[in-house]
Amino acid sequence: MNELELRQRCHTVLPGHRQPTPAATFAAMAAWCGANDVAHDTYGEGALIEQFENKIASLLGFEAAVFCITGTMTQVTALRLACQDRGSRLVALHPTSHILRHERGNHELLDHFKGLMIGDPHRPWTVDDLRAVPDALGAAQVELPMREIGGQCPSWDALNDIKRHCREHNIHLHMDGARLWEAQAGFKQPLPAICDGFDSVYVSLYKGIGGLGGAMLAGSRSFVERAREWFRRQGGNIVHRTPYVVAAAMQFDARLAAMPRYFERTQWLYALLRDFPSIAVNPAQPQANMLHLHLPVSRELAIAIRNQVAEDHGIWLFGRASHAALPGYSVVEWYVGDNLLELPDDTVRLALTLLDQAMRNKAPSA
Repeated sequence: MNELELRQRCHTVLPGHRQPTPAATFAAMAAWCGANDVAHDTYGEGALIEQFENKIASLLGFEAAVFCITGTMTQVTALRLACQDRGSRLVALHPTSHILRHERGNHELLDHFKGLMIGDPHRPWTVDDLRAVPDALGAAQVELPMREIGGQCPSWDALNDIKRHCREHNIHLHMDGARLWEAQAGFKQPLPAICDGFDSVYVSLYKGIGGLGGAMLAGSRSFVERAREWFRRQGGNIVHRTPYVVAAAMQFDARLAAMPRYFERTQWLYALLRDFPSIAVNPAQPQANMLHLHLPVSRELAIAIRNQVAEDHGIWLFGRASHAALPGYSVVEWYVGDNLLELPDDTVRLALTLLDQAMRNKAPSA
């Protein structure tokens, strides 16, 4: 039995949102399309997609926004254009940025720009890290929140220092806002205030929103129109964006309205985790509705424990597990969505107890 099959057999899943079947998803999309008299766009032109692009732009405080089929294409395109505008191909990136960690060198292999790592890999980078760069930068990227380090965000003052420095030194400031919706509750600031000072912002339509895929890039109208043309040049000009836009738009408002409740549940989880001192949490205090659990067992043993708990108790504890810096330790991620929000408190405590007991026994049994 593979991992997906084992997860599907579980009656209780902790991280993330509920995952409806394709049949249920498409039925809900069809009903929403019928109720809202939706017609297909043609190569990005149509009432629904244009209304949704305008909605995202207005929500973030920008002149315009454009749909793109993937976040990967969105970000390298935005940064390529930023570097063209500033006359430097150098982009400041955190060591854990998605571009460096997960995109297989596409920014350099496809000749978009040159990446320069700045900052400590375990903390958000700061304005001092920018000041330490002796070269002229075309752009700098800030991820809010930073997934690979548990959902950490810079402090509000630190973020404003970065914005000010970039404005004063003509550096295009771009946000990897794949999980921006999640960061708002931690910052306790309106979305336009968070985005103010950024020249461009990318947001995902499927991560916290729960759509089928796709992204939006927001910025000035001229910047967005140039990006739209570059998406075409890279093969992103699919004939109908309708399925992706519908899947996001039909639940968008409800997802955003739920974000404060996800964050409150995350705060509750932090309090609960104090009863399990063998599990270390990063960040130390919640900054978004996600967190990393640092476990005192190897990655291989963590996966074996997860699978055994799933088989014996029908509880899916976590998805991927990663090696930690220290031998014999591992890291897993919890995204606090519908599942953890709706599970009874006792069920969450039981799941953590099973994990804790199995780790204490140092064997894949519960």
